[in-house]
Amino acid sequence: MFKTIATIATVSLATSALADDAWMSIPVPPAMPEAVESGQADVNGISMYYATYGDAGGTPILMIHGGLAYADIWSSQVADLSADYRVIVADTRGHGRTTNDGSTYSIELLAADYVALLDTLDVEQVHLVGWSDGANIGYEISKTAPDRLASHFGHAGNVTLAGIDPAVDDNAVFGDYVGMMAGDYAKMSATPDGFEAFINGVAEMWSSDNSNGLTLIEAVSVPTLVVQSEYDEAILAEHSKAIADAIPGASLLTLEDVSHFAMFQDPAGYSAAIREWISVQ
Repeated sequence: MFKTIATIATVSLATSALADDAWMSIPVPPAMPEAVESGQADVNGISMYYATYGDAGGTPILMIHGGLAYADIWSSQVADLSADYRVIVADTRGHGRTTNDGSTYSIELLAADYVALLDTLDVEQVHLVGWSDGANIGYEISKTAPDRLASHFGHAGNVTLAGIDPAVDDNAVFGDYVGMMAGDYAKMSATPDGFEAFINGVAEMWSSDNSNGLTLIEAVSVPTLVVQSEYDEAILAEHSKAIADAIPGASLLTLEDVSHFAMFQDPAGYSAAIREWISVQ
């Protein structure tokens, strides 16, 4: 997603720590609720952590986190949504409790992993909620396996590098996020000392560009809500609008008073936006 990572990782954290505005800090999410089922699924040569919550019938919700993160960042949303939906979360390849087999990271590979996970769980179709890299994975599944998606709530994604605000490289809130994820990686990864290699591999994926990305999504038929944060540090608002304009029938939603990390900063509002979107599908 981003062109570089070194400056993000070394930015001072003071700005976010002292900020009064919600969009200038990243609250620590609460613990996950108790899962109905959790485990490691053997998919595409890796061991992929997954968990399910809630026992409602109907189309489940699959929530896909962003780069460097892991499933538990969705804890507030899972606690809310699982009251009325079956919710599925997982750790993306190489992230959190999921292994990597040495493969080079790519959005295409990560999307294939999630489709394989749905196969393993015998889930035919989901409402996909994707954040950042998770939204990009959602756009890829929308192109390659559209029958698996009942809808896509795509927050803070980009389909070309032109959609990235270059100022993110010096952003203190992103520095805070990288620091948080580094600490969590050391606690849960099967390679706890491997964060540097991991982040370098993900950064290489972020720096790969598809200059015709907007053209490629013009054939997407999945009902799509493109979600932009008012104060997103990374994704340009005009890029989100361009994505919404490119996908036939897509809508654009702007979340107010939050940044790229909206699910941390306004968890109730984020869950309400998901509910409202799914309710009309």
